[in-house]
Amino acid sequence: MAIITISREMGTGAYSIAQELAKKLKYTLVDGPRLAACAADYGLSVDLLQSVDEKPPSYNTVEDRQRAACLNRIELILLDYARKGNVILYGRGAQDLLRGCGNLLRLRFIADFDERVERFAEREWIDPDLARELIRRSDHQRGGFIHYYFNRDWNDPLEYDLIFNTMRLSPAAIIDSVMSALKDPQLKEADAWAGNIIDNAILVKRIETALLQSDELAYRPFRIDMEDGTVTLSGYIGSEQEKTAALRVVGAMEGVSRVIDDLAVVNYKAFKEKI
Repeated sequence: MAIITISREMGTGAYSIAQELAKKLKYTLVDGPRLAACAADYGLSVDLLQSVDEKPPSYNTVEDRQRAACLNRIELILLDYARKGNVILYGRGAQDLLRGCGNLLRLRFIADFDERVERFAEREWIDPDLARELIRRSDHQRGGFIHYYFNRDWNDPLEYDLIFNTMRLSPAAIIDSVMSALKDPQLKEADAWAGNIIDNAILVKRIETALLQSDELAYRPFRIDMEDGTVTLSGYIGSEQEKTAALRVVGAMEGVSRVIDDLAVVNYKAFKEKI
């Protein structure tokens, strides 16, 4: 059955709807607690997971790159669950990780800002001014993460299949709408070929992680294209030594049968010294 992804604004009540939807469909809900429960299996501590979760990564230092690699591990959890199917992926840009999969049903939950503040303050028993500030920060952080990391506008309606204003619709009506949409034959037909796309996405993410963790490489914006076990590595790199190391790292990955070198060596420091 279709993979469901959920994008939500804080205070919309999306989480309780996701829980009820998962129960009715007998789907696995992959949320913060689920990620924390399996973090250790992916080499993550809970504290580290929380420190990088849905936060735009930086690549300036070795420590930055290690944190970016940790974000990749979170994405591998999402992708592994997606490969199993019957899953709701809650937040974290899951629809972008699975771009190209025709069996996705992409949901978005919105509501008026002041209404969200009121709901959140009441639910958490906190001052409305504090709730207002927390929601404002959450919107900026999540929207900024999607924009920076996936180069997508969080609020673009064309990136979603169903958008629900929880001020206007009851949870029951929303759940009925989602369950009806899941019956679309196009979603079922895509199940046959979406698995291959997910497998490729998993291998690419593993390659990205290995490159980020390599002591022999500084970060470069590598482009990784995968088809039938053949990886094309393109982009810019600082030296022939780094290029050799990058190709060796990729070639050693399980599932990679061939590596095509399309890397260009560009050493800005050496170029500057010639001027």
